[in-house]
Amino acid sequence: MDRKEHWDDVYRAKAPDQLTWFQPRPETSLRLIEEANVGPEARIIDVGGGTSSLTENLLEAGYHQLTVLDVSGAALEVCRQRLAGRAADVEWIEADLTCFEPSRPWDLWHDRAVLHFLTDPEDVRAYRKSMLRALAENGQAVIATFGPQGPKRCSGLDVQRYGADSLSEAVGPEMELVESRLDDHVTPTGASQQFLFCRFRRL
Repeated sequence: MDRKEHWDDVYRAKAPDQLTWFQPRPETSLRLIEEANVGPEARIIDVGGGTSSLTENLLEAGYHQLTVLDVSGAALEVCRQRLAGRAADVEWIEADLTCFEPSRPWDLWHDRAVLHFLTDPEDVRAYRKSMLRALAENGQAVIATFGPQGPKRCSGLDVQRYGADSLSEAVGPEMELVESRLDDHVTPTGASQQFLFCRFRRL
């Protein structure tokens, strides 16, 4: 099964609030984006956005140049339906991040949980290349992965867990680590998962 087929099946099998990564409000991501101090005019891309509520929260906060990218068209459609009329204010891109060709630069790259599914070093390098092509000069990235004590598998797939140092190595020397924090995410079934959140600035 290829990556797109796998994630389409995942998103079709469960309602958004039944998925392990569901958050009613993505507090840590919103806090780190606010701390990036990019302002409401910033061009923000949420990669692997899936059915996340990040986009609607950013719209409510006044950001208006938003892009959501996901390999799963099924996930994007769920998010578009939820946003209803506001969906027209967002750019939607269905693409595999490892072969994504950006059409223009963005000021901030947000990723909560794409990178940790890329366990092949070649895919990690492709991710880094896509991010660097997509980021504007002095752009920033907010990236979240499973932390050192996080799960070893998710959605039937092996994952790569990260600490701040190993995540910095994965994104490459072009990106400077500004801040990092560990968060415990509680899933809809009550389980706890450790996440690492890092904010980087392009050098």
